Amino acid sequence: MLAEVLHALAPQAGGIYVDGTFGAGGYTCGILAAADCKVVAIDRDPSAIAAGASMVASSHGRLRLVQSTFGEMGSIVEDQKVQGVVLDIGVSSMQIDEAARGFSFMRDGPLDMRMGQVGKSAADYVNGLDAEQLAQIIFILGEEPRSRSIAKAIVTARSEAPLLTTLALVKAVERATGPQRAKDRTHPATRTFQALRIHVNGELDELAQALCAAEDILDMGGRLVVVTFHSLEDRIVKKFFAERSGKLPTNSRHLPASHDGPAASFELLFKGHQEAGPEEMLDNPRSRSAKLRCGIRTAAASFKFDARAMAVPSVERRRH
Repeated sequence: MLAEVLHALAPQAGGIYVDGTFGAGGYTCGILAAADCKVVAIDRDPSAIAAGASMVASSHGRLRLVQSTFGEMGSIVEDQKVQGVVLDIGVSSMQIDEAARGFSFMRDGPLDMRMGQVGKSAADYVNGLDAEQLAQIIFILGEEPRSRSIAKAIVTARSEAPLLTTLALVKAVERATGPQRAKDRTHPATRTFQALRIHVNGELDELAQALCAAEDILDMGGRLVVVTFHSLEDRIVKKFFAERSGKLPTNSRHLPASHDGPAASFELLFKGHQEAGPEEMLDNPRSRSAKLRCGIRTAAASFKFDARAMAVPSVERRRH
C-alpha cells in the first residue's frame, strides 16, 4: 500500500519522518523520493539493518537507520518533534520468504520466528510449554477455535521427537486438523504460526507502546499512519484512534458515540480504514488483509493512552 501510505503521510520538504518498520526500505525510499525531507528508520532485525546500509550511504545524510524496536522511537529521536510516523505491523515479506527465519509454514526451516534474532525462539516455546499454555497462546493470539486439540497434538508429537523445524510443527498441527483441503482458503497451521510469532516477538504490547511513543513525538499537524494485517493489531489501532479523536464508545450501539472526556489529540484523516486496490491485491496477495488508518496530531495529549488495556487478554489467564 505504498501509494496509499504516501498519500496519507503527505511528506513535506524539511520534515522529519519515522519509518518504524523499515523492512526492505520500501516506505523509506518512497518518503525520501516524495519530498526533500529526512527519515529515521527503525527495525529490530539486524539483517534489515545490514541490507539498508547502501541506502543510508546514498541518502546524502537524509536517512538514519537504527536497530531497535519501534516502541523505543521516543528515545531514538530524543527531543525532536517529527512530522510523520508510519508503522507497517507484522512480519515483513523479506522475513517470510527466507526459510531460515522460520516464519512460514510454506517453507521448511528452523522453527525460529524471532524478528530481532535474540531471545527465546518458537521452538523453545513449542517444546517447553505445557498443553494448557500452548492452547492459551494459540486461542488468544491466533483466534484458533481448535486450540486445545492442536496443543494436545503438539505435545504428543514432541514426545516422539522435539519439534525443531517449521515442517515438523505443520505435521503436528495436521494431526489435529487434518491436511489442507481444496476448499480451504487458508492452511490449517496459519493461525498457530501467527500466534507463536506474535508471542515470540511480543508484537501486540510493542504496537501499543509504539502508538503512545508516536503520539509523544509528533508535532502539531504531524501524521500517524498505521497499516495492520489482522484483527488483533487492527483492534488496538482502531481503539487508539477512537479514543484519541474523542470518539469514545458507548454502552449501546443504538446511542451516538460519547464525546465526554479529555480533549482529542488526533483528527482522523478519513473515517474507518482504507484497503489495498484490486491491482495490488492481484500483484501482492498478502495485501488483501491490509487495513490503513491515519490520524493528524491536533493538540497535546491531556491523558495517557492505556497500552495494557488495548492488548488482548493475557495468555497467562485461564480460558473458561
